[in-house]
Amino acid sequence: MPDLLLDVRGLETQFKTPDGIVHAVNGVSFGLKEGETLGVVGESGCGKSVTMHSVLGLIPSPPGKVTAGEAFFFGQDLLKMTREEIRHVRGAQISMIFQDPMTSLNPVLTIGRQLQDPLMLHTGMTKNQALERAAELLGLVGIPNAKDRLNDYPHQYSGGMRQRVMIAMALSCSPQILIADEPTTALDVTIQAQIVELVKRLREELGMSIVWITHDLGVVAGIAQRVLVMYGGYIIEEASVNDLFANPSHPYTLGLLGSLPRVDEAEHGKLFSIEGHPPVLYQKPTACPFAPRCKWAMERCWKENPALEPISNEHRVACWVDTKTGRSR
Repeated sequence: MPDLLLDVRGLETQFKTPDGIVHAVNGVSFGLKEGETLGVVGESGCGKSVTMHSVLGLIPSPPGKVTAGEAFFFGQDLLKMTREEIRHVRGAQISMIFQDPMTSLNPVLTIGRQLQDPLMLHTGMTKNQALERAAELLGLVGIPNAKDRLNDYPHQYSGGMRQRVMIAMALSCSPQILIADEPTTALDVTIQAQIVELVKRLREELGMSIVWITHDLGVVAGIAQRVLVMYGGYIIEEASVNDLFANPSHPYTLGLLGSLPRVDEAEHGKLFSIEGHPPVLYQKPTACPFAPRCKWAMERCWKENPALEPISNEHRVACWVDTKTGRSR
């Protein structure tokens, strides 16, 4: 599709371990439009973070390796770039906020220095220009007395403020795409809500596209326009956020939504839980990876892995069973 800002096709990533090769990402394809917020959800180990790290050349090699796929950004395949070429894209045109603000900042460098360096590297600013811009960025993300806080060290900031600094760093070079890898996981609920609102406001002001990686469907409902659900290294459902919540069609998505507490239910029963364990990916699945945990599983599910197929306009699902009728599609 020509209107895609980022177009990822057939991405596969593996990790070599003492116990064997882990097939972490298995042929993932998706697109990101200009100005869109794309939610990527799934439980730990499903491949959502590895997918985005692969696109940005952040997979440590060894033990990791991108073994197949393409990732087009402005006509260039990010996966074929040299380390130097991808370094100029990363941070400048595509930025990433990492999961833990407590460990993402260098403890022995001032906040100002850590904001200055990418500005000087990617935009050619002088030290004084970068310092001025750093103060503007801290103000933009809601840190009071921004200019006075530039000489502070990370330990002088709270967890929420550190995450705001990480967002400021990610936005410093005005990227077209911001990838947020579970940026609120290590924060308390009140600060989580503030960070989500901050990112929504910045998206509207700056017009950037966002990929929001999370296991929290509640956050996705509040920030995303479109959602990818991942399981076992595959995308197993893709839909607009409204359609996903109104018409979930994969058994795994139904399980995720069923496990959310709801305040609008008259009767308070037990939360739904998905029985079993995530797959161990030492072998690339040849059958549906969710079959061992699925109450709708039939004979075909144990023999063939379903492709991601459209079931309505902009809604795709990888499942042999129609969960509304319990019959084969």
